[in-house]
Amino acid sequence: MTVASVIVDIPTSQTDRPFDYAIPPELVGVVQPGMRVVVPFGTRFLQGFVIELKETTDMPLEQLKPIHSLFDVVPVFNEELLRLGKWLAETTLCFMVSAFQAMLPAAMKAKYEKDIRLIEQHMPFIHEKVRALFRDRLVIPWREVAQTPYVPLLQKEIARGHMEVVYRVEEKGKIKTEKWVERCASDDDVTHALVSLSQRAIKQKQMLERLLTARSLPLKQLLSETNSTFATVQALMKKQLVTVTEKEIYRDPYANRSFTKTKPLPLTDEQRQALQAIGQTIDEDVHDVFLMYGVTGSGKTEVYMQAIDLVLKKGKEAIVLVPEISLTPQMVKRFKERFGSKVAVLHSGLSLGEKYDEWRKIQRKEVQLVVGARSAIFAPFENIGIIIIDEEHETSYKQEEAPRYHARDVAIFRGRYHRCPVVLGSATPSLESFARAQKGVYKQVTLTKRMNDHAMPPVDIVDMREELRAGNRSMFSRLLFEKLTGRLQKGEQSVLFLNRRGYSSFVMCRDCGHVIQCPHCDISLTYHRVQQQLKCHYCGYEQRMSSHCPACQSEHIRFFGTGTQKVEEELTKLLPEARVIRMDVDTTSRKGAHERLLREFGEGKADILLGTQMIAKGLDFPNVTLVGVLAADTMLHVPDFRAAEKTFQLLTQVSGRAGRHHLPGEVVIQTYTPEHYSIQFASKHHYEAFYEREMMNRKKHGYPPFYYLTLITVSHVDALKGISIAEKIAAHVKKHLSAEAVVLGPVASPIARMNDRYRYQCMIKYKREANLTTALRTIMEHYQREMTRGDVTITIDLNPYMMM
Repeated sequence: MTVASVIVDIPTSQTDRPFDYAIPPELVGVVQPGMRVVVPFGTRFLQGFVIELKETTDMPLEQLKPIHSLFDVVPVFNEELLRLGKWLAETTLCFMVSAFQAMLPAAMKAKYEKDIRLIEQHMPFIHEKVRALFRDRLVIPWREVAQTPYVPLLQKEIARGHMEVVYRVEEKGKIKTEKWVERCASDDDVTHALVSLSQRAIKQKQMLERLLTARSLPLKQLLSETNSTFATVQALMKKQLVTVTEKEIYRDPYANRSFTKTKPLPLTDEQRQALQAIGQTIDEDVHDVFLMYGVTGSGKTEVYMQAIDLVLKKGKEAIVLVPEISLTPQMVKRFKERFGSKVAVLHSGLSLGEKYDEWRKIQRKEVQLVVGARSAIFAPFENIGIIIIDEEHETSYKQEEAPRYHARDVAIFRGRYHRCPVVLGSATPSLESFARAQKGVYKQVTLTKRMNDHAMPPVDIVDMREELRAGNRSMFSRLLFEKLTGRLQKGEQSVLFLNRRGYSSFVMCRDCGHVIQCPHCDISLTYHRVQQQLKCHYCGYEQRMSSHCPACQSEHIRFFGTGTQKVEEELTKLLPEARVIRMDVDTTSRKGAHERLLREFGEGKADILLGTQMIAKGLDFPNVTLVGVLAADTMLHVPDFRAAEKTFQLLTQVSGRAGRHHLPGEVVIQTYTPEHYSIQFASKHHYEAFYEREMMNRKKHGYPPFYYLTLITVSHVDALKGISIAEKIAAHVKKHLSAEAVVLGPVASPIARMNDRYRYQCMIKYKREANLTTALRTIMEHYQREMTRGDVTITIDLNPYMMM
């Protein structure tokens, strides 16, 4: 007897193991590893993942429950992805089902529905009100009656055995179909019908004539071309001349865009050397990790595309990751123009259905290249020839919910499995990657020159303290304002970068000093002027902006800090003739807004692009000759050991947006700490000098890449219980790790209260700890019951990027 080992869809430590199910006779030979199935579990039905088939089981055969039904016709996971799921669960300390769920598009997550079913033979004994509720149906969805006064009556009938509750497992995503009209008669029969049809059946004749040239057409198209109605189709169906069928169609997010085919560009000597090194590993089918360290504008994308071309010519597949939605419009355009219909796109800007369709194209081998954000690393390819991670230093490649994986680690796992190269590209590599390249763990290829030998743009650092002393209270320094005015006169474009969104960072009373805080988090509320709202960017709480101080009722309530809305307002006052496009989370939240705004700027419909992090990287506009950074040091003062690195990366990336083509560019950085080494080295575009200085700091304080880190965060509604649990966890970890490991804390998190929960954290610094995983798993298992009840939340991050 064949038995299926199934991981069920309940993320708890008690169920984090395979359960054995019998395969019913009709499904023997059909069920395969990697398929999703519906299985009975206790009193309900659940989705499960088949991870293996076997001939033996430890359970008595009569106790084995059979699989109820199949969710898939073909497996959603191949052998490699099943292995990857197990590896993710082990290395990120998540449940196996969470790892499998993360590898699928949201549309393929299970939806659990409840129905009430009448048992026919009990119909005469059922209460008349309940019978009326069902009318002529035997089954009604629970959601239809859940909010009605009939619930007590239904409960009584269920208790009497007159009805039963039935569980349904459905998929969130729906396959989109389209009606097609197909000619089912031969050419001769149609010709004969055209002659025999009455003179008044003009529309039927037009339809048949159209179907003589094309055997089948979409119903909508046919009705529109012949200017007729569905009644005409029905008339032809009665005569058995045509049939109507449903055909599956893909939702295409780029259907209204045209892409002009492009050819490979001639390479510089440096690009040729880089491609040669990568091409050798492609030819020899060996796994290597390359760090492509190239200044902004050095043509890394062209090297990627020519390497992908080598892979596709070998009949293999490629994955390209780009950070978050900001890079996709221009990146997608480049790849679609070069590789056409071979490209699938996966990113957060697509709808649920569009993502589902793109994923199915990959699974069905209809495409050979996927371009997408972090989760595209799980694309179900079976013959990968190269994996590229562009802007590899980006923190958005790290997932902040379980499973807390880093896309780079998953890429290396898959690269090793497929014996193919992994290319990490960046102008400002993460310290960890650059250190590995220096040690020879990664192979480094370097692009030191910009395309066409253009010089890097000169950078001016403006000390805003001096501006204040000179009586300039504007958010624009005199130098930046002068350069902005000059660009407007010349008809050139400028980019203004600000590292936050909203109107101002906080609201304070000038009389009593009261700062309006979020009632659920220990953080000040941010003022958004358009909606006149104060918002918390952590828990989503909102309140109307008041004209009086809630503490002392004073009217002297003022906005402090600078947000994108406030900058836009001041620009409009100072430069009324300037056309400004603002890009932040508020203006790009609607589908397609991001792409539309960038297209408008690219078409020259605005003089100034003002935005947050989403405009800092990857954008390439020929007419941009000035980049202004308004508040360079906002990131320097957050409690994060990577603060200087993130500041340096962001300033270097945003500076790289200027002067990328024939026009020379300039950069102005405004700061209150001009002497800080990250700002000084960024202004000189000097990555190696920054790397040396930052590595000294990391070594001195014991941070990556010299040590590994694990962050344990405990949150509880009761502050005392939270700290008590955090102390017990810290004691347990100290007891089970070696003397070399350093356990810091517990201390209150930088944001000590979030969503009415008090937060404490412990940090572990270590080099090699054989017992670490076991000690951490024990903690999760010990507190499983409290976590299931929601009393306590414990998160363990084995490579934290968010220290807040």
